[in-house]
Amino acid sequence: MSKHSETPATVVLKQHQVQYTEHIYEYIEHGGTSVSSSSLGVDEHHVVKTLIFEDDARKPLCVLMHGDRKVSTKELARQIGAKRVAPCKPEDATRHSGYMVGGCSPFGLRKPMSIYMERTILDIEKILINGGKRGFLVGLNPNEVVRVVAAKLIDAALVE
Repeated sequence: MSKHSETPATVVLKQHQVQYTEHIYEYIEHGGTSVSSSSLGVDEHHVVKTLIFEDDARKPLCVLMHGDRKVSTKELARQIGAKRVAPCKPEDATRHSGYMVGGCSPFGLRKPMSIYMERTILDIEKILINGGKRGFLVGLNPNEVVRVVAAKLIDAALVE
């Protein structure tokens, strides 16, 4: 199945017997999901970003959000019972997740952390989400994300 080198994310997916497809594109620094979605010819709403935040106690958390949406940090904090949440600095996100920014996956994270997923992601039949390195997405059913990483559902999207 794998034309791409294994990553901690694909190892976890295989361990959990998740059916997935591999999608390789040319990574562009700070290009975000608009680059991957246009390169792969998919709706940006179906590309899911993996974002690493930290709460007021500096505890890391992972947020999965539609590519064409931003996270309302105020709403996220309210829903998870924190005073505030903020995106991690890139070096902290890498330290917590084990992945470089732009290549972060919710599967195979270095440190255990809570994973939150925007509820409406479950409305999509097949999502593309990072497979553990820059320029590499995996396509799968979003219910598998909930099953494999016990993602908690939130409603914290801002329309960009």
